[in-house]
Amino acid sequence: MSTQRPFPWKWIGVAALVVALIFVGRLLPLSQWIQAFQSWASKLGPTGEVLYAVAYVMAALLFVPGSLLTIGAGFTFGLLWGTVLVSLASVTAAGLAFLIARYLARAQVEKLVQRNRNFQAIDRAIAQSGWKVVLLLRLSPLIPFNFSNYLFGLTGIRFDHFILASWVGMFPGTLLYVSLGAAGQGLGQTGQRSVWEWALWAAGLAATAAVTVLLARLAKAELEKSGVQGR
Repeated sequence: MSTQRPFPWKWIGVAALVVALIFVGRLLPLSQWIQAFQSWASKLGPTGEVLYAVAYVMAALLFVPGSLLTIGAGFTFGLLWGTVLVSLASVTAAGLAFLIARYLARAQVEKLVQRNRNFQAIDRAIAQSGWKVVLLLRLSPLIPFNFSNYLFGLTGIRFDHFILASWVGMFPGTLLYVSLGAAGQGLGQTGQRSVWEWALWAAGLAATAAVTVLLARLAKAELEKSGVQGR
């Protein structure tokens, strides 16, 4: 007895959405808009930093990849303040998504999360090791940052443990991306920097990248021991 497979309307719809997003991205000057926003925010002083942080939080909650905004923070505000701003904004976004998943939209998030093949393994690992698993997942982003914020809200981890582990685990990646942006900012100041200053800057950036990659690999190896596999 043969069974007729259902027509894959779902996947056709997903493909159509991806094509539409690519088409819109080609038509609209999104990168120019982001650059204009960054330029505008940099001229507002502390107000601009607050607005940039709010935009960062909203983007994270709406599943917009934050790498461009993280690099932009370094380019706009420099290494120190860019790192501070992104650290606060990313932890705030993570905390809000966690609370939304745990208290406000649990049923909806559960439907989304159950499709992830790693969720059960992550839930079991967190039950055994708690914040250590969150820390490892932040160091080795086997699950996208925006999605994992909601996922963790469905586990039994305490909120304060989640926040602290998230902040520590995200910091190396934050520092790396902000450093890339700050290096881009420095390109416009080539006449103000000596060769030795550029050499030290490049060495620091390379060291940051190397440490971030090493930590990610170590974290991934530890996670695989708990049954959490890469994508």
